[in-house]
Amino acid sequence: MSNSSYKRTFSLGGDITINRIGYGAMRITGTGIWGPPKDHDEAIRVLKRAVELGVNFIDTADSYGPHVSEELIAEAMYPYPADLLIGTKGGLLRTGPNQWPVDASPEHLKEALEGSLKRLKLEQIDLYQLHRIDPTVPVEKTFEFLKQAQQDGKIKHIGLSEVDVDDIKKAQEYFEVVSVQNMYSVDNRKWEGVLEFCEHEGIAFIPWYPLSAGNVASQEILQKIAAKHSATVHQIALSWLLHHSPNILLIPGTSSVAHLKENMKTEGVVLDAEDMDELDGISPPVG
Repeated sequence: MSNSSYKRTFSLGGDITINRIGYGAMRITGTGIWGPPKDHDEAIRVLKRAVELGVNFIDTADSYGPHVSEELIAEAMYPYPADLLIGTKGGLLRTGPNQWPVDASPEHLKEALEGSLKRLKLEQIDLYQLHRIDPTVPVEKTFEFLKQAQQDGKIKHIGLSEVDVDDIKKAQEYFEVVSVQNMYSVDNRKWEGVLEFCEHEGIAFIPWYPLSAGNVASQEILQKIAAKHSATVHQIALSWLLHHSPNILLIPGTSSVAHLKENMKTEGVVLDAEDMDELDGISPPVG
């Protein structure tokens, strides 16, 4: 699937064009993704600067904080720029720092969705993603709730997170799936088969944890190519994702303006065929 060049935008759901480098707003919360950030003013600066640097897709969730990330987004940006897409998620509970119990029951999702609408000061959420499928809840009930919320006008587009191809196909019986957010990186390609399916279906694929740094060999290759391009290892890992498949949307997260600027410079890192061959060889795809 690799390409030596890439398009800089993607059409989400066929009607919303967004830049492929977005911003993930999980890190503007406290330690363990719990409570407020250590530096509130810097968090606000990061959000404002992201849009100034060309970001028009921000990814968040009601569970980040919980609630803190959504509240900061509204504080920093409302009223929102006309072309800004804010995607949020529901389906997880928070019982403490780094604790993420799943609850995708219709009752919880209703509360989560209503809360997100209120915190973000929106009448409709452009992209609402199911954070996790709940093994204790019949998936039909979860999907039926999302379908109804979409029909009610509270959600424009629906996405999924940490799902396999069968999950996506099941969801497609209820609504159009426009995005899938799974863990994926140059050195962790467990979900390669899902990425390929999404590319074929025109579904956005949003990788989280885009640099897992799982082995020494991968680090050596990344460092070599980073030196060639006068870039950072992180920029090379992100650039590989942009080149690898045209439906990949990046949402690198950070709590500092300096790191944000570094992430956004990834757009200027153009990998050639030799770079891609080396990077593609880091970890064979696992379907």
